[in-house]
Amino acid sequence: MNLRHIEIFHAVYVNGSVSAAARALNISQPSVSKTLRHAESLLGFQLFLRTSGRLVPTEDAHSLFAEVAEIQDRVHALREAGRNLKRGVGGTLRISALPSLALDALPVAVASFLRTHENVKFDLQTVHHDDLLRKLYERECDIAIAYEVPPAAPIGHRWLGEGELVLLYREQDMPDAPPRVGLECLAGKRFISLAASGPIGQLFSEEVERLDLTLNEVVSARTFYIATALVRQGAGMTVVDSFTAQASLAPGLSVRPLKPQITFDVHAMFLLDRPPTALATDFLKTLARVIDAA
Repeated sequence: MNLRHIEIFHAVYVNGSVSAAARALNISQPSVSKTLRHAESLLGFQLFLRTSGRLVPTEDAHSLFAEVAEIQDRVHALREAGRNLKRGVGGTLRISALPSLALDALPVAVASFLRTHENVKFDLQTVHHDDLLRKLYERECDIAIAYEVPPAAPIGHRWLGEGELVLLYREQDMPDAPPRVGLECLAGKRFISLAASGPIGQLFSEEVERLDLTLNEVVSARTFYIATALVRQGAGMTVVDSFTAQASLAPGLSVRPLKPQITFDVHAMFLLDRPPTALATDFLKTLARVIDAA
């Protein structure tokens, strides 16, 4: 017997007739009768006696039903689990993100997602670019959110949006800042460098080199968090990603995009043999909307 035979047998046994079984399964009566006859042919014995227009289970059918009921319950549970995954009911999303995205964009997306997926759980952690592949390979996370896809790495990725480099500064240090700031305006000002902070720092360094600028780098910070804290304390100004800047704004601080604009992509990365589930894909759509609105 296959699962279809089991389903038909179970429905007829529980409902007492072919017509009632057909209604329960939302199929035609001839289909029920044909499948039931096929099951009996495979088994080599009758499952029901046809008396006075009704189907009466045989003793063999009673014996078989105990086993079939357990299988049917498992099939029902499997289908329900599939529907729950599709609807986003239950499940845990294990996500790593760069600290800059974990400051604001990721929490906003998680909070928004939980409003419509109350039973979903999140396991969140931060990851630096140098540690991204290890987190994925060692299964510490299922998805990593970062700016640069490691070259030649055997991983899949999905584009979520883009950010840009911006100047974060104290208003009193540049009270007449234009809507967009050219890097040449930073010459002579106390500057907190992030040249050693990964792909974003490298992106900025390449632009400085292209313009042949020399900046007054009073501090070289390894993390965006340290750089923004130094700006708040009046140590200087810095260029960071737009997500870090928005999350770090405080009274007296301002943000200006650069001129010309310097943008970068945001990607969700995953192992090729473990692509995002339907639930994870729904969450990534939410995160993409948050990034687009930032």
